[in-house]
Amino acid sequence: MAAIEIQDVSKRYRDGTVAVHDLSLQIADGEFTVLVGPSGCGKTTLLRMIAGLEEITAGTISIGDRVVNDLTPRNRDIAMVFQNYALYPHMTVAKNMGFALRRAKVPAEEIRRKVEHAADLLGISDQLERKPGNLSGGQRQRVAMGRAIVRDPQAFLMDEPLSNLDAKLRIQMRAEITRIQRRLSTTTVYVTHDQTEAMTLGDRLAVMRDGVLQQLGTPAELYDRPQNLFVAGFIGAPAMNFLMGEIADGSLTWPLGTIPLSDLAGVEGSGHQGRVVVGVRPESFEDATMVSERPGLAAVTARVDVLESTGSDVYAHLSLDGAARGTESDDDLLRELAQATASEDPEVALAAGAELVARVGVSHSLVEGQDGRLWIDAHRLHLFDPATGRRLSG
Repeated sequence: MAAIEIQDVSKRYRDGTVAVHDLSLQIADGEFTVLVGPSGCGKTTLLRMIAGLEEITAGTISIGDRVVNDLTPRNRDIAMVFQNYALYPHMTVAKNMGFALRRAKVPAEEIRRKVEHAADLLGISDQLERKPGNLSGGQRQRVAMGRAIVRDPQAFLMDEPLSNLDAKLRIQMRAEITRIQRRLSTTTVYVTHDQTEAMTLGDRLAVMRDGVLQQLGTPAELYDRPQNLFVAGFIGAPAMNFLMGEIADGSLTWPLGTIPLSDLAGVEGSGHQGRVVVGVRPESFEDATMVSERPGLAAVTARVDVLESTGSDVYAHLSLDGAARGTESDDDLLRELAQATASEDPEVALAAGAELVARVGVSHSLVEGQDGRLWIDAHRLHLFDPATGRRLSG
């Protein structure tokens, strides 16, 4: 096992394209770190630089106590799990898993012992004599992981290994990967564009955009305290709602009412005055008829356009009347911010302007086509500077 240190690393291609820009990241020994961001953000390029599959334009990468910039992939003592499994179709599962050990001239008895141990760990002991073509997608992914495990490397590098699986199997395999990584305590760097996958797997998440590290932290830190509009819009599904507001005379005024700054976590100390972007997550709403009034709750009335039930939750799509929506320039600014922060994943598109999404319980009292009354916990609002996109509150 080993820590990984990435120091001021950049990747510039010959045509001038910068895939990774001056990125620094320390991954502790045994930590599970997820590189997450929209397609084209540089996360896979960074993983390939750690693996030695891409040359580094600038900076250093260390694995354990060695700088590995000039080492070949096979000399870095890492194991990579690819999106497409990369299994040899003519070999059995056992031979696929033991292939790297045979090339390294490891004794046959030791190969057999390691393959059987990894197969038992992955629950594929009864598949060892089968060939990849006769396996399901989930079984093939387990074989690819087993091939990495038998090498007992200093680090696992995983490049979107679950993207070819169906939704149900992805959930099962997420739990498998977490269980195995915790049991082995092997340093792991995992790439995904799926923020739900990132939130459920990682000890820490490194959110990237256009080759730049936006924020590094635990899933809870990124969810509760996103440091800029991009992270706020990317983390969470459905995405955070955004509305324009203004801070003046000790209060926040926004399309959903006026709230004393003393009710907002950490905003009073920021000294900010003037326009702000207010973010509120769908799950920060509560049906006012189901919850008694308490300090810190702000009342909201909005038209209920559509109610979507997922079985365990109901998502209310809300719209504000013309008086509450704000000015046309507010709408224009929000559209620009949404465009600047949205990812290519349609599920991560920002809810901005006069349309809101609220999550309520299945026992709600809301009715489509009628006004609904909800509470928002003011302590759970997120405020951002519209000029810089940086977080203002707490």
